[in-house]
Amino acid sequence: MFSDPGTFIVYDGDCPFCSEYVKLLRLRDAIGPVSLVNAREDHPAVHYAVSKGVDFDQEMALIMNGEIHSGADCMNRLALMSTGAGPFNAVMARVFASPRVSRALYPFLRTGRNLTLRLMGRRRIAEAAKPQ
Repeated sequence: MFSDPGTFIVYDGDCPFCSEYVKLLRLRDAIGPVSLVNAREDHPAVHYAVSKGVDFDQEMALIMNGEIHSGADCMNRLALMSTGAGPFNAVMARVFASPRVSRALYPFLRTGRNLTLRLMGRRRIAEAAKPQ
């Protein structure tokens, strides 16, 4: 059980898109402290999300008070919580504010991420976790 009452965004730290996205979000302005957690690290939030079925090779996750939102639902929740300040946040908030649009676009984002990581020679998270 993950008992930390905080807010965590768990993402692939090796993915340049994921890393820039979480850096550009202005959630701290909207909801207070947010912990950014690289899914490739040994962290209780990572273990908790994986134990609940999150596949970090396919999705990122938002954990708030122990409740997990992943994939398109995560993007939608983040958009709804964003301040919308700045051009990036304004666009993301507008595009992903709709759950239907989030579900429609998320597969394209995931495909682009997976292709980029493959071209960069980065290993999948599940493979990187295995001992050599």
